[in-house]
Amino acid sequence: MSSLLRLATAGSVDDGKSTLVGRLLYDTKSVLADQLDAVQRASVDRGLSTPDLSLLVDGLRSEREQGITIDVAYRYFATPKRSFVLADTPGHVQYTRNTVTGASTAQLAVLLVDARKGVVEQTRRHAAVLALLGVPRLVLAVNKVDLIGYDEAAFTVIAKEFAAHAASLGYSEGSVLAIPVSALVGDNVATRSDNTPWYTGPTLLEHLENVPVAPDPHEAPFRFPVQYVIRPRTPEYPDYRGYAGQIAAGTVRPGDEVVVLPRGLRTTVERVDTADGQLEEAGAGSSVTVLLADDLDIARGDLIASAADRPEVTDEFTAALCWLSTKSLQAGARVLVKHGARTVQAMVEELNSRFDEQALSIVDGPDSLELNEIGSVKLRLSEEIPVDDYATSARTGAFLVIDPKDGDTLAAGLVGERFSALGGSEQE
Repeated sequence: MSSLLRLATAGSVDDGKSTLVGRLLYDTKSVLADQLDAVQRASVDRGLSTPDLSLLVDGLRSEREQGITIDVAYRYFATPKRSFVLADTPGHVQYTRNTVTGASTAQLAVLLVDARKGVVEQTRRHAAVLALLGVPRLVLAVNKVDLIGYDEAAFTVIAKEFAAHAASLGYSEGSVLAIPVSALVGDNVATRSDNTPWYTGPTLLEHLENVPVAPDPHEAPFRFPVQYVIRPRTPEYPDYRGYAGQIAAGTVRPGDEVVVLPRGLRTTVERVDTADGQLEEAGAGSSVTVLLADDLDIARGDLIASAADRPEVTDEFTAALCWLSTKSLQAGARVLVKHGARTVQAMVEELNSRFDEQALSIVDGPDSLELNEIGSVKLRLSEEIPVDDYATSARTGAFLVIDPKDGDTLAAGLVGERFSALGGSEQE
């Protein structure tokens, strides 16, 4: 079991997401004493008999009111079993791009619904976006069950409706779990509630602690984007030539056979260095310097990968784009693609399709992509680069689209066909 779980939260406005996140922080003792004291004082000032845990999350509300945009807030907490990185995304429909940002690396997403309202269109939209991003597991937190008298029948209706929607998006039965919770009271968040004797599943925290996470990035094929070439040229190190960067996926050991892409040069790993000395093995997330057995012409932006399981090297591919700019995207647009440490010129050859959030369907052949829209496009690059399908390796399957005129980021891209799980299409 992985010692770290990356998760994202999503939900409609006023579903109690801030309270739920605050409850998780409070129940896992991830809140500093002075923060909790401030929340308790603010709650008393508001005439509340119990602490308003949403204040633990909404402490930056004053900055929002001053016009400062807060896209995605990251929360960190831990239990003896596992550590967690939680991406708390906005609930408003116009912030699809923020959901994409928060969920792009998530291994699980918690969707909140108000037990009084059930599954609403925003719930369906969030689930569809999460399916596009390939988030492998979903939890439906049916919040505020205390306000419906802990009604089992009402919960069952909501759970079945969401399960059917998730199945239509390609989720298997075992990858979706519905849990009745009250973030305000604490029912089934960290401790099992006596108010729901009919619910026999895990609490939310139990599920987060024990849910299997696959694939582990350490078990994926080795991927190492070269950030810097280190050549000290000193009397102490006259022949030193190392390649520095952060391991994107997999593990590396001295003696491993690797290939340098895009040129396809094969060699073996001679040494793995760090500031603290040599390593016998290094895994995903480690910043290291790799020394190779052969003196090859390698530059920043090249990729050192497993020779036995190399990525595709290509100058064209299909990808899903989440459009982040107020400028429209049309076919024929010339852009820059930043993939790892390499930036190349590219052209958007085709707009294949667009995800219609309102109808929850795929529109073939759109004229453009607008702010917050997600579309499937075909890109042609000025030179070949090594890429993985995003479903295989998120780090080497993701890229940015940049405006060559002013350097603004236009889109976040995911290599591969992401729309197939969303079913049928319609003509625009």
